[in-house]
Amino acid sequence: MPTRFILQGFTADTHVQAVKTVLETPEIEEIIFSIAFVNNDGVRLIEEALRPFVDRAKFFVGIRNDITSLQGLERLIDLGVTLYVVDTGARTVIFHPKLYFAKGPNEARMVIGSANLTIGGLNNNIESSLALTLDLNITADHDIVLNVQDQLLDLMTCDPEHIFLVNTKEELAHLQSSGRLLDESKTSSPHPVTARSVDDTITRIQLRTTPLRREIVAATIIPQNQNIENVPVQPASNLELVWDSKPLTERDLNIPQAAQTHRTGSINLDKGLLDTHIDHRHYFRDVVFSHLIWTPSPTGNVEESSATFQLIIKGVYCGELALDIHHSTDTTSTTYRQRNAMTRLSWGPFSEYIARTNLIGRTLSLYRDMNDSNRFVLEID
Repeated sequence: MPTRFILQGFTADTHVQAVKTVLETPEIEEIIFSIAFVNNDGVRLIEEALRPFVDRAKFFVGIRNDITSLQGLERLIDLGVTLYVVDTGARTVIFHPKLYFAKGPNEARMVIGSANLTIGGLNNNIESSLALTLDLNITADHDIVLNVQDQLLDLMTCDPEHIFLVNTKEELAHLQSSGRLLDESKTSSPHPVTARSVDDTITRIQLRTTPLRREIVAATIIPQNQNIENVPVQPASNLELVWDSKPLTERDLNIPQAAQTHRTGSINLDKGLLDTHIDHRHYFRDVVFSHLIWTPSPTGNVEESSATFQLIIKGVYCGELALDIHHSTDTTSTTYRQRNAMTRLSWGPFSEYIARTNLIGRTLSLYRDMNDSNRFVLEID
C-alpha cells in the first residue's frame, strides 16, 4: 500500500493535484467523494478531470454549515454527478469528513485528510492528508476498499431524513432559500476580529504553493429606486453567551399538550445551565437586562421592558423583532421562595417559528450583542 503524506502550504504539494491523481485511477469503475464543504471554485478546479467519470461519481456533501454554496452544488448538478446532501439539522453538529476515493478493477486510490472541495482546501490553505494507493489483489488492501465502500454507500439509505438525493437546481434553490446553502453572490462582508485597534505586526505567511484567486460571480444590477430599508438585518456577530437552557419542553416552546391547553406565549428564564453560584431570580433583571428601561406594570409586583432579539434556529436566521420581558419583583412570593423563574420572555410573533415538536429537547442559548447593548440573540440548536 504506497502511502504519501501531503502537507499543502509548507511544501509544493497541493490537494488539487492529489485529487486529480485519484481521478487518474486506471479504468475507474466508481468514485465516492465525501466532503464537508463545497463551493464553486472547488468544483471548478477539478471538474475537467472529473468530467469523463461523472456517471460513476457519487458525492456526499454537508449543508447547513454556512460554507457549502448553492453555486458549488449547482456546478456538480451541471456536471451530472449523483449528489447526496447531509443535513444534520443543527448548527453545532457538522458533517465533517474529507475523503476522495476512486476504484478500478485492480487498484483504488484515496485521499483522506483536512482538505475540503474549496479553493482554500485544494490549494490556498495549509492542509494535510494521506494519499493511498491500494492493490486489490492484496487481501489487506482489498478489505480496506470494501470497508470504505460499504460504510460510505450505506449513507444513501441509512438516514433518509438527514441524507437525501438532490436531482435538480430547483431543489437546491429550496435548500438555499431555507438557509441551508450559502449564496456566494451574497456573501457577507468581512468583519473585524476585535472592536478596537490593536498592534498587529504579523506579516502574511509565505507558503510554497502559488495562491489561486476565486472566480467572481457577476454582480446584479440594482434598480435606482430600490428601497434600502427592505434589505434584511444581518445576524449579529460579536456576541457574549449569557444563558443556556436545559432541554426545551413543550411548555417552553408553546406547544399545547391538549386542545384545551393554554399557551403562555412566553418562556421562563430559569436556572438553566447557569453556574450554581448564580441566582437566576435576580440574574436576568440585575445583570443581563439591567441596562434596559423598566417600567412598573399596572398589575403590581411586575416590571416590564423590551429589547431587540434575533432568532436563529438550527443555524438558520429567522429575523429580528422587539420582544417584551417581564420580571416579578415580589421576593415574598411562593415562586421566589421555591427558587422558580422570576423573569420571562414573551415569544411574540416568533411563536410561529418555535412552536414545533422537532425543537423539543434542544437547547435555547441567549446571547448579548457586544456592539449594541439593546440587541440580543436567541439560538435554538
